[in-house]
Amino acid sequence: MSELLNQLNEAQQLAVKNIDGPVMVIAGAGSGKTRVLTYRIAYMLSKGVDPFNVLALTFTNKAAREMKERITALIGNEARNVWMGTFHSIFARILRVEGHFLGYPSSFTIYDNDDSKNLIKNILRDLSLDPKLYVPGAVLSRISSSKSNLVSAEEYSQNAEIQEQDRISNRPRLGEVFLHYKTRCFRAAAMDFDDLLYNTNLLLRDFPEVLFKYQQKFKYILVDEYQDTNYAQYLIVKKLAARNENLCVVGDDAQSIYAFRGANIQNILNFRKDYSDSKTFKLEQNYRSTKVIVNAANSVIARNKEQIKKEVWTDNDEGFPIRIIKASSDVDEGSKIADSIFETKMNHQLQNSDFAILYRTNAQSRAIEESLRRMNIPYRIYGGLSFYKRKEIKDLLAYFRLVVNPRDDEAFNRIINYPARGIGKTTLEKIELASLQYKISLFETASSPAHYLQGINAGTLSRIEEFSNMIAGFHHQVTRMNAYELGTKIARQSTLLKELASDDTDEGVMRLQNTEELLNALKDFSEKEQTLFPNEETGELTATEVTRTLDLFLQEISLLTDADNDDEDDNNKVVLMTIHAAKGLEFPYVYVAGMEENLFPSMMAINTRSEIEEERRLFYVALTRAEKQVTLSYAETRYRWGNMTMNEPSRFLEDIDESFLEQTTRRVSQKEFPGQPIMKKAPVFVKKPLLKSENTDNQAESGPATPPELIQPGVQVEHERFGRGKVISVEGNGPNIKATVFFNAVGQKQLLLKFAKLRLIG
Repeated sequence: MSELLNQLNEAQQLAVKNIDGPVMVIAGAGSGKTRVLTYRIAYMLSKGVDPFNVLALTFTNKAAREMKERITALIGNEARNVWMGTFHSIFARILRVEGHFLGYPSSFTIYDNDDSKNLIKNILRDLSLDPKLYVPGAVLSRISSSKSNLVSAEEYSQNAEIQEQDRISNRPRLGEVFLHYKTRCFRAAAMDFDDLLYNTNLLLRDFPEVLFKYQQKFKYILVDEYQDTNYAQYLIVKKLAARNENLCVVGDDAQSIYAFRGANIQNILNFRKDYSDSKTFKLEQNYRSTKVIVNAANSVIARNKEQIKKEVWTDNDEGFPIRIIKASSDVDEGSKIADSIFETKMNHQLQNSDFAILYRTNAQSRAIEESLRRMNIPYRIYGGLSFYKRKEIKDLLAYFRLVVNPRDDEAFNRIINYPARGIGKTTLEKIELASLQYKISLFETASSPAHYLQGINAGTLSRIEEFSNMIAGFHHQVTRMNAYELGTKIARQSTLLKELASDDTDEGVMRLQNTEELLNALKDFSEKEQTLFPNEETGELTATEVTRTLDLFLQEISLLTDADNDDEDDNNKVVLMTIHAAKGLEFPYVYVAGMEENLFPSMMAINTRSEIEEERRLFYVALTRAEKQVTLSYAETRYRWGNMTMNEPSRFLEDIDESFLEQTTRRVSQKEFPGQPIMKKAPVFVKKPLLKSENTDNQAESGPATPPELIQPGVQVEHERFGRGKVISVEGNGPNIKATVFFNAVGQKQLLLKFAKLRLIG
């Protein structure tokens, strides 16, 4: 075993060898956490600890499987007898044996999310509750949160404060639904995922003989990613470890990013209070990243007040400075990221798989995906579907497809009763039979239901006619409205947006954001013939002249949604994922997109210090995924629900010590722009100005730019590159003021004044 320990650094050896008593291992990013857990278990077994007395809890099956394989490679098959797995898998295993104490057979069913939602839908129907108010996903989320905090259905229904919250949210009978849900699950001998934790707690709380049995069995307990445990998990671990207190928790408070799932950072912060005689070992040497990345990440996380202090360091190379890309829009951002990846790959002879693009929300992938496809850079979405393959996107696209081509039977089937409009399975079967009999499309059949369909009541006939008339009305407007106008109209009048907005769960919010992003894509597509894109150096605006309708949009994205011809086993692709999904992974080159206020940090997480600190920890996680280089990007403008919004760079950019930034980008200071307000919280990044000797020949004399609001029709102006000219017209307001100017040397130009920096003359 001494040979094995020689493969560890001094801090790792101490964490491995101290196997008795409570131990907390604070493992900085890239410090070999999994290696320490693996060697610690191997060391215990080599010292004679019975593997059947070891419990190792992880958060993913993959982590458990990899650890068990590594331990087996180190000491042999005895490792297979260690109780190692996820919280849910281990507790399900215990409940299979002990569940009879709670009235469950050993063969109980485990419901997944869809099973639970379907059950809630049936309960809502039985109680005559409106599913638009009691959205099944939102109801399930409320029940899940309660069980994670060990609040029973009975306690929920009797708690005055909770009942008042439900009344305010216009769901006063939610407690009744919870009670029915609990009863129906029990009657079906079923547990959902939350029940696996909740019922294990009941078992250990109410049956001392069961608690004693497993305290005796699990003499040594190890918990991975302890900062991600919720209240129910914390209590189970505390109870099981109470007798022997040979508990080792491993984690990093700086990477606690799952509060929205119920994770409680206080579990790791308070470990030393729970176990006053505990030992703490800090793994501070980073083996993953360059010095620049490690130190930049340190400068960021140092801003947080709630943390366990540590000094992460590395012996790796100094590395590349952190790059910052400023883009005019999210489309421009995607294009610049794709260009950067292509250039870096060519210059350094790299693989596509060396690159990862991380973002705060899944909706951001759309513009990035399109840019990568245009550059023929293969990519894959990690831990999620490609943007155009997500259900909510396919639902809205099905409406678009049917509007453009009413003979599209697949689109018809997908949306005829979504959102629900009272057209059931039996009716759909009759429509399909009539369609086959008369050899016409499903939509044509539905357009004259009284003629083609028999045995359908008047109410259902009316609903079918309403649907077909709605689609027909949209169809007649395909060539009359641009893609965005018609697409938005479809999304609203179909009530699809209303349906998505009614689900306030994290998943529901994400689906609504994705749908918003599709409408943003329509807006961008529709206005290509009239949207004027400024050149940052000259301010000149250019435009295309194509009328872009919904059918043209579908033609364009059909090229993006065709199945790739690449071998599915080919992993040589750029990886796209949310930062949450990236935790635990590493890549040589990492791009973090959308570094803007109200996006990252999220506008929903800036109300309290704890929320901001979690968002900063998320940024820390993003930075520390990189081995060689980090590139951060932000867009000055993004579409939100079809409206162009102006964005400030994220406050987190200011958290990075300037010495770690690429020299071609620097922060603007008040001295450089006297009289101009500079943001206090968020930095602005600009290209390093050219030296006088580098100026081009045709530039005008230098001088302060005139404020845009003073530029009026008829005045004489001077431009750095275009020389002197006369203002013909001015339109817009605020940061979007545009001017048409006739320049003596180059003719008429349209300029965005915030970029053009015109100077009044004469």
